[in-house]
Amino acid sequence: MSMVPKANPFEDSPFTALSTSGLSGHGSFGSGQFKWEETAEAHVLKGEVPGLRREEMKVEIENGTVLQVSGERVVETEEDSDACHSLHRGISKFKKCFTIPPHTQPDDMMASMENGVLTITLPKLNPPIAISN
Repeated sequence: MSMVPKANPFEDSPFTALSTSGLSGHGSFGSGQFKWEETAEAHVLKGEVPGLRREEMKVEIENGTVLQVSGERVVETEEDSDACHSLHRGISKFKKCFTIPPHTQPDDMMASMENGVLTITLPKLNPPIAISN
């Protein structure tokens, strides 16, 4: 049986995955896959983060060159019975870092989340201007 390495989803992308760390701790949510798309005006990174709420996500730019996406969820369950009372607390985390493509405007980054999909938009410097007659 031969082992075939997984293809790098950023192979043909200006985004370079610097580091990724998956789940740690307890609980269940996926760190998901991230997909890069380039438009005439921006670079768009979309990632699946099912089950996470907006307030559990962080999108940060470090030194103007690194995009860091992370998520953390704390889950508590409480059980009461005649014999005992128990409280279970679990923490799940993930973090992904990407090199920001050249000729972008990181200060104008926009991020939104809808139906478990995080969308990060990095506008390009000097996007093409449509000329109308």
